[in-house]
Amino acid sequence: QVQLVESGGGLVQPGGSLRLSCAASTNTIRMGWYRQAPGKQRELVATITSGGNTNVADSVKGRFTISRDNTKNTVYLQMNSLKPEDTAVYYCNVASLYGGDYWGQGTQVTVSS
Repeated sequence: QVQLVESGGGLVQPGGSLRLSCAASTNTIRMGWYRQAPGKQRELVATITSGGNTNVADSVKGRFTISRDNTKNTVYLQMNSLKPEDTAVYYCNVASLYGGDYWGQGTQVTVSS
């Protein structure tokens, strides 16, 4: 069973920064982050392949940066210039090298003054 360990969520003021991390217990071909705000559908935030190709949502481009450490099977999401509309539960998602797609338990990010 693949395990994902997420960390880094919390409460931050508008304009602040947070860094999310997600460590996978397997080798992956793609890692990424999605988010779900109350009353809304889950949406893509950013993904990154093992080769470093990224896909970033327009709503966070220029503010959020996704990166990964392949030696640690870990993906990071650096979130800067946070806005109240970024408030959501953020979920890590990975595609295993050996097949299967897995989700983390989610970490709450709240942007509020």
